[in-house]
Amino acid sequence: MKVVEITYVALLAAFMGVLGMVPPIMLSFTPVPITIQTLGVLLAGGVLGPRLGALSMTIFLLVVAAGAPLLSGGRGGLAVFIGPSAGYLFAFPLTAFCVGYLIRRFSQFKLRNILFINLTVGIFLLYLIGIPVQAYVMAIPIEKAILTSTAYLPGDILKAIIASYIVYRMLQSPVIKRNLHQNVETL
Repeated sequence: MKVVEITYVALLAAFMGVLGMVPPIMLSFTPVPITIQTLGVLLAGGVLGPRLGALSMTIFLLVVAAGAPLLSGGRGGLAVFIGPSAGYLFAFPLTAFCVGYLIRRFSQFKLRNILFINLTVGIFLLYLIGIPVQAYVMAIPIEKAILTSTAYLPGDILKAIIASYIVYRMLQSPVIKRNLHQNVETL
């Protein structure tokens, strides 16, 4: 791994910590807060690609597990990995990997392609893992967890749109292309 790749991985992991400083929006009917950190997951996969994006999210989660209060609301430590939002956290590296992988499959980086991947695969994977874990931890039926999670959709769609635009603009940058995407076939 090159020094520039290590730097980008560390920067995206640190950026996730900065996004965690934005206070969460707590909802009265669920303990899972609305946070802006989904934006960071989509950015990591889109900008860094599959391998480095997943690595940055894994490093972020390891730092959180070590006790750093980097999740929205100042949460950190091992307890967050057994709470209602644990599934969403575990989905961070997988989502970054899949988003990065699929974006790299397109021959040209177009905004509509990036947005399509973020809206479908990115948000879907977070929900696919997060909702069942939330239902299990809260001991509620999966149907109720799905219904509760619809409250997150408008914000997640907005975050996917913002992330798509940022990824699109960053992938146009000659510096990013030269340092990270010389060979888009490698994982």
